[in-house]
Amino acid sequence: MPNNANELSVVVRDAIAEALGLDTEEVVPDATVLGDLDAESIDLLDILFRIERASKVKIKMADLTEIIQGGIPDEEFASEDDVISATGLAQLKKVLPQIDTDALSGTLVADEVLTLFTVQNLTDMVAERASVVTAAA
Repeated sequence: MPNNANELSVVVRDAIAEALGLDTEEVVPDATVLGDLDAESIDLLDILFRIERASKVKIKMADLTEIIQGGIPDEEFASEDDVISATGLAQLKKVLPQIDTDALSGTLVADEVLTLFTVQNLTDMVAERASVVTAAA
């Protein structure tokens, strides 16, 4: 099992490149997976499966949502019309540090959150999950 950040970065980059038919050079840390790299939701499942196969780190789609939302109840994370609240934006800033919360305030809807997700964000989540798995072993 890859155990350092550099090895995990390679695993994530390779998984994304293989799943999307890209050269690994195209899979840069700040590229958004669903935007810049043109992945679709089904591709994300494939990417997560490839990461698990290569690293033994399991992340499900539900885990992504849980990590992104940080345990904040739906009604506090977003308004009734699915616009992410200030509380939700503060949580997103923790897991997606590259976002501009001021620019997104009042305009970001829940369905668009994953479009902000970068290769680096995914790498960070895999590394965090790997450290939890290693600590538990």
